[in-house]
Amino acid sequence: MSQLTREQIVGALNTVVALGQAIKELKEVPSGHLYAHVCGHMSLESYEAAIRMLTKAGLIKVENHLITYIG
Repeated sequence: MSQLTREQIVGALNTVVALGQAIKELKEVPSGHLYAHVCGHMSLESYEAAIRMLTKAGLIKVENHLITYIG
């Protein structure tokens, strides 16, 4: 398994922050709609990992594919 570079880690964190900010501004958004806007820039696996991080951080909740900012 190869190690991540500093640039890759910073890029991943910036992506999570950008998704969190978008959700905060929207207040709530269907997950599929949000992914449709970012799918050209990230894989589904990366998107789902970012959503999990935001959920575990207590910033969002996901119910029935609806993402709500609770931060």
